[in-house]
Amino acid sequence: MIDFILFIILMVFIILQRIVELFIAKGNEKWMKQRGAIEFGQKHYKYIVLMHVLFLIVLTIEKVWFDRGLSVIWPVFLVVFGFAQFLRIWAITSLGKYWNTRILVLENAQVIRKGPYRFLKHPNYFVVALELLVVPSLFNAFYTAALFTFLNVMMLRIRIPEEEKALRSLTEYEGAFQDCNRFIPKIVK
Repeated sequence: MIDFILFIILMVFIILQRIVELFIAKGNEKWMKQRGAIEFGQKHYKYIVLMHVLFLIVLTIEKVWFDRGLSVIWPVFLVVFGFAQFLRIWAITSLGKYWNTRILVLENAQVIRKGPYRFLKHPNYFVVALELLVVPSLFNAFYTAALFTFLNVMMLRIRIPEEEKALRSLTEYEGAFQDCNRFIPKIVK
């Protein structure tokens, strides 16, 4: 019973969080486009949205269908999930008006080098990868964890190069991080 209560709480939290993020992104998109931002990666964006919606649906189906209960190490997964939320908020607030779910770039905008961006090239994608693995694992939903981790890796193989190409074409992206030692320098294509 406790696992279903925790499941409902987490699902409601994640859904509400995504809705808030979409409102923030929409406001930031409007602000950036008013200043001449150019959007990249429109073709794959709908697949990212679809993947996130399907994740919640498939996770719910697996949880209800198999009902494997909580993982024996569920407190560890919950702490990792909490850490991911902290990192997400840190990434969003560090980018401020530049944060978005879309790839929007202002020509000659100053590249952000604060917050988690001092250490990780793409902290928000790291957070999503953690969530897609940790949330299902919390409920022993191994099929969902494996499937969406795989789909996310495939999506990031498209998304990250597209984003970096956009940043390189309109900003001093490469030069901004030349002297910065970061843990995850790039995804090899």
